Amino acid sequence: MNFFRGVMGGQAAGPQPSGAETIQKLCDRVASSTLLEDRRDAVRALKSLSKKYRMEVGTQAMEHLINILQTDRSDSEILGYALDTLYNLICNDEEEEQDAVTPIPASGKHKNVSMPEILEKEQDEAMQKQSDDLGAQFTEQFIQDPEHITLILSLLEEFDFHVRWPGVKLLTALLKNQGVQVQGIILVSPMGVSRLMDLLADSREVIRNDGLLLLQQLTKSNAAIQKIVAFESAFERLLDIITEEGSSDGGIVVEDCLLLLLNLLKNNSSNQNFFKEGSYIQRMKPWFEVGDDNSGWSAQKVTNLHLMLQLVRVMVSPVNSPGASASCQKSMYQCGLLQQLCTILMATGVPADILTETINTVSEVIRGSQVNQDYFASVNAPSNPPRPAIVVLLMSMVNERQPFVLRCAVLYCFQCFLYKNQKGQGEIVATLLPSTIDANSISAGQLLCGGLFSADSLSNWCASVALAHALQDNLTQKEQLLRVQLATSLGKPPVSLLQQCTNILSQGSKVQTRVGLLMLLCTWINNCPIAVTHFLHNQENVPFLTAQISENLGEDERLVQGLCALLLGICIFYNDNSLENYTKDKLKQLIEKRIGKENFVEKLGFITKHELYSRAAQKPQPVFLSPEQMLFDHEFTKLVKELEGVITKAVHKSSEDEKKEEDVKKTLEQHDNIVMQYKDLIREQDAQIQELKEQVATMTSQSEQMQTTVTQQLSQIQQHKDQYNIIKLKLGKDSQSQANSQADSQVNGLQTEELSQLREDLEKLRQQHTLLQTQLSDKDALINTLKSETAEGSAASDNTEMLKELDALRSRVHSQATEIDQMKTEKQELLRKAEAMSSEAVSSSDGSLDAAKMAEVESRLAAQTSETERLKEESKSLSKSRVDLDQQLAAATSTAAILQTEKAQLQTEVQESKKEQDDLLMLLADQDQKIHSLKQKLKALGEPVDDEDDLDARDQTDDDEEDDDED
Repeated sequence: MNFFRGVMGGQAAGPQPSGAETIQKLCDRVASSTLLEDRRDAVRALKSLSKKYRMEVGTQAMEHLINILQTDRSDSEILGYALDTLYNLICNDEEEEQDAVTPIPASGKHKNVSMPEILEKEQDEAMQKQSDDLGAQFTEQFIQDPEHITLILSLLEEFDFHVRWPGVKLLTALLKNQGVQVQGIILVSPMGVSRLMDLLADSREVIRNDGLLLLQQLTKSNAAIQKIVAFESAFERLLDIITEEGSSDGGIVVEDCLLLLLNLLKNNSSNQNFFKEGSYIQRMKPWFEVGDDNSGWSAQKVTNLHLMLQLVRVMVSPVNSPGASASCQKSMYQCGLLQQLCTILMATGVPADILTETINTVSEVIRGSQVNQDYFASVNAPSNPPRPAIVVLLMSMVNERQPFVLRCAVLYCFQCFLYKNQKGQGEIVATLLPSTIDANSISAGQLLCGGLFSADSLSNWCASVALAHALQDNLTQKEQLLRVQLATSLGKPPVSLLQQCTNILSQGSKVQTRVGLLMLLCTWINNCPIAVTHFLHNQENVPFLTAQISENLGEDERLVQGLCALLLGICIFYNDNSLENYTKDKLKQLIEKRIGKENFVEKLGFITKHELYSRAAQKPQPVFLSPEQMLFDHEFTKLVKELEGVITKAVHKSSEDEKKEEDVKKTLEQHDNIVMQYKDLIREQDAQIQELKEQVATMTSQSEQMQTTVTQQLSQIQQHKDQYNIIKLKLGKDSQSQANSQADSQVNGLQTEELSQLREDLEKLRQQHTLLQTQLSDKDALINTLKSETAEGSAASDNTEMLKELDALRSRVHSQATEIDQMKTEKQELLRKAEAMSSEAVSSSDGSLDAAKMAEVESRLAAQTSETERLKEESKSLSKSRVDLDQQLAAATSTAAILQTEKAQLQTEVQESKKEQDDLLMLLADQDQKIHSLKQKLKALGEPVDDEDDLDARDQTDDDEEDDDED
C-alpha cells in the first residue's frame, strides 16, 4: 500500500519515478496481484493517470484492462474503473483533453496568454489532431479482436450504474472513431442491437440519454442496423420519450430523439413504410400546435421544431419513390398535419428560419398531390380582407426586402404547387387574362407580372421561373398566355406579354434578368407551334438572337448566348412553316450564313458546361449560397437535356434530308396502317375462332348430357315395359273370370286387395308418365336452344343440314301426336267391348236370382266394370306414351349424331382459320422486314427511330404461340 500512497500523491524518500515507470509498475501489479483490492487500487490509479499520460497508459495497460473486464466480472467497482480508463484512452473529447493538458495555477487564476491568438489556435488544433490520432490508434487496437466489442455488449446487461454508464460511453466513443468496423461487429453479434435498445427503457435518465447518443452513432449510414432498430419498437419508444419531455418545448433529449429518428428514416424506404403503416405520422400532429402568442421562442424550441419539420420532409422527399411519397402525403392530409403546417405558415411571430423551413415542408407535402394542392389553394391568410396564401407568399417572393432564403422557399412552394397540377396552372394563368382581372384585388398574375418587370434582377428571375412553371407541359395554358395584353404607358397601345418579354431582353439588362426571361421564353414556345409563330412574327426577334449568338463576348455572356441558341433552335424544330420569311429552311440558311453551324452548336453547349447547371440538376429545391448563383431552374435543366441533341440534329439536316425523312415517315405511316389493318383482322379472326371453340365446347357438353339422359330414359322405359306386362296379365285374368263365371261369383271373386294394388300401380304409372312428359318438354327446349345456337353460328359455318334434321325431328313429333290419336280411338273400342261383356253377364243371371238381388248385382257389376275400363284406358295411354318415348329417344340419338358431325365441321373450320392466320403472319413478317430496312435507312440518315413496331411484333408472336398451345 505504500506504493499506492506514493503514486496517489504521498511523499516518498528518494528520487521520484517517471510517469512511464509508474504506469509500468501499476500494470505489473494489475497482472500479478492475487488480491482483488490490490488490482482495484492499481486500476483506479491507471484511471487517474490516463488523461495526463494517455500515450503511456494506452500502450502499456490496454491488454491488462481488457483482461480485468474478462476475469473480474463479479466486482462492479473494478469493472467501472477499467471501463472509465478505456474511455479516457479512446475518447477524443476536446474539452476533456484541454482540461487534461492545460494546468491551473495555484492561485486559481489562469496565466495571462503571452502568445498571439492565432498561434494559440494553431497549437490547439495541433493538439486536437494529435488527440484524434491517438483515439483512432487505440480504437483500432481495441477492435482488432471482435470479441472485445462482444465483451462490452455483455457488460451492458449489468444493471449496476458504475458498469453500464461507462460501458455506454466507451461504445459510443468506439463508434465515433471507427464506426463502420464497429457497426459490422455489432451487426453479427447475437442480440447485439437488442441489448442496446434496452438502454432506452432504463429508468435512469443519464443512461437513457447517453443511450440515445450511442444509437445515433450506431445507425449512421447503415440500413441493416436501421431496420433492426426500427423493428425493435424504436419508433414507439422515441415518440413516447418526445411526448414525455414536452415535444417541441422539451430540452436536448427531444433533439437527440429527433436526430435518431432522422437517422432511421432518411433514405430508408423500408423504415419509412413501417413508420407510415404504424400510424406514427398521426402522432406528429401535436408537435406543430402553435399558440397565438409566438414571441420569445427559446433556441432549443427552434432547434426542436426545425428537426421536426425535417422529419416530415424526409417522409415526402422528392428523392423517395413516388408511391411512398404519395401515400405519406395522403396520410398527412387525412390526419390534419398539413392543416397544422398551414396554420404555422400563416401565424404571426414565428421565427424566420422556422417559417422558411415550414414553407419548404408544406411545399414537399403538396408536391404532386392533387388533393393537397387543392387544399393549399383554398387556404387564406388571416388578413382584412382575407387573401389566398399563395398571393401572400408571392408578395414575399417579389419583395426585395425579404430574406434571400425565404424568397427561395416561396419560389419552391409555388413550383411544388404547380407540379403536375394543370388545374392550378389554369387558375394562375386565368388571373392574367383580361376577362378575369379584378382591379380591386391583387392576384397572383399581377404579382408575377410586377416581379417580371421589376428593377430587382432577383425578382425578375423568380417571377420568370414561377411563370414558366405555370406553363410546364401544358399546351393549353401556353396558348392562353398569348392573349395577355399589357399597358406599358399612357397613350400607347397595349403589347402582348410575349412582346414585352422580348423588349426587355433586347434592352440589355442584367445577366440574371436575361437568363430568367430566356428560360421563360424557351419553356413557353417549346412544343407549341402557335407560340413559335407569334414569336417569329416580330421582325426584330430573329436578328437580335443571331446577333447575340454571333458576337464574341466575355465569360459572363456565354450563358446568355447559349440560351439564345437554344431559343432559336426551338423556333426551328417546332416551326410549322406558316411564315414565309422564317421557315425551317430559311432559318437554317440564316444560321449557316450569320453564325455557322459548328459555332451555333458550340454556343448551345455552353449551357450544360456551366458550373451551376449540374448543381441545379441534382434536386428540385432551389438551394443557392448567394443571389448571384440563381441562374438555373431544375425543370429547365431537364428541358435542356431533352432538346440539346434534337436541335443539333435539326440544324445539321439539309432540306433534301428532311424531304427524305418525310417520305420515309409517310411510308412508315402507310406500312403502319397496313400492319394495323392486318392486326385488326387477326384480332377479329381470333375472336371468331374463340367463339367457335366455345360453341364446340358447349355442344360437346350438351351432347354428353343428352347421352346420359338417353341412357337413363332407356332404363326407365324398360322398367315401364315390365310394369305394363304385369298389369296386362292381371287385366286379362280378370276379364276371363268375368266371362266364364256367374255374376255372384264375379262380384265376390274380385278381391279388394287386388283393386287397391291396381290403384297403387296406376298411381305410380301416372307419376312416371308425368316425369316422362317433363323430360320430353326439357328435350324439346334443349333442341330449340341448339337450333337457335346453330342459327346464330350460321355466319361462321354452314348449318343447313342441322336445320333439316331439326325439321325432320319436328315432323316426327307431329306423327307421334297422330299415333296418340289412333290409340285413343282403339281405347274407345275396348270400352265398347267391355260394356258388351257386362251386358252378357247380366242376362245369364236372370233365371237364378230375384229382382232385388239382380239390381244390387247390376250396380256392383257396373261399378266394377267402370273401374276395370278406367284401368284399361290408363294402361293403354301409358303404352302409347312408351311408344312415344321410344320414338323421342331415337330422335334424340339422331340429334346427338348431328351434333357430332357439326363439331367435326367446326374443327375443320378452326384449322382453316389457323392456316389463314399463318398466311397473314407470313405477310406480316414480310412487312416487318420492309419496315426494318426502312428504319435502317432512317438510322443511316441520323434520324431517331422508335422500336414500338418491334415491340408489337413480339407481342403478336407471343399471342400466336398462346393460340398454338390452346389448339
